[in-house]
Amino acid sequence: MLPKEWLQLDLTAPQIKIVLLLFLNGPSRMSVIASSLGVTLPTATGFVDRLVERDIVFRENDPDDRRVVVCHLTKNGERMIGRLWQLARDRLGKLFEVMSLEHLLQAREVLEALQAAGRAKEAAS
Repeated sequence: MLPKEWLQLDLTAPQIKIVLLLFLNGPSRMSVIASSLGVTLPTATGFVDRLVERDIVFRENDPDDRRVVVCHLTKNGERMIGRLWQLARDRLGKLFEVMSLEHLLQAREVLEALQAAGRAKEAAS
């Protein structure tokens, strides 16, 4: 179950994905955002427009190529996603506190296997 704070966000699923993308990967070109979401550039622009209106994201032109638009989280956007990320970490920590050592070790093995699979997939790309 998601923490209530995540459920109370007045953002669409694509907007949340954009905020997470910018939080995890840093500033990104609009074309990368569109590609990551699997939508057209105009559709991604519409999603970002609404995030700009809410002071969650800001855009700037690349100084080397004015046609390129780069999106960043605003300070407000960073605080919002940072707070939500911390809530998720705190919740996970509370779950770990009640797990037995045996289950914690099993969870660690699974997480390590997922990390290895992720690295292998990135290397293959």
